[in-house]
Amino acid sequence: MAPEQRSSPPPRLVPAPRGGRVAEVVEAERGSGGPLVVYVGASWCEPCVAFHDALLAGQFDEDLADVRFLEFDLDRDRARLAADGYSGRYVPLFALPGADGRASGAQIEGGTKGPGAARQLVQRLRPLLAAAAAGG
Repeated sequence: MAPEQRSSPPPRLVPAPRGGRVAEVVEAERGSGGPLVVYVGASWCEPCVAFHDALLAGQFDEDLADVRFLEFDLDRDRARLAADGYSGRYVPLFALPGADGRASGAQIEGGTKGPGAARQLVQRLRPLLAAAAAGG
C-alpha cells in the first residue's frame, strides 16, 4: 500500500521569540508560507493546553492544514502584545494580524474546558481562517 500523500503541510506552532515588538515578529514570520494567526495561550489555561497538545499530536492536520500559529505566552508577553493591539479578556486568543503586523481586530478568544475543548476551538477558528483567506 502506498503511503498517503498530504496535499498541504500540517499546521505549525511557531514559538515567538522572547523579545521584540509583536508587529515586527509578525512581519518577520509572515513570508514563511500559509496563513498566519497570532495565538496567545497560557500554561494554566486548560483549553490552551488542550489545543497546543492536540495540534502537536497531529489531531488537526487536515482541519488546519498549512496554518501557522505564532505562539505567545500571555504571562510573559502581555505588555508587548497589548502594545500592538493583541489583547482580550480571555485566553486562548487567536488573532489575525493586519498589514502592518498589528492586530487587525479579527479575533476569537476563550474556550470551553473538558475533552472537547480543542475541537471546539477548531470549529470557532474556521470563520477566522476564512476571513484570512479572503484577505482580511
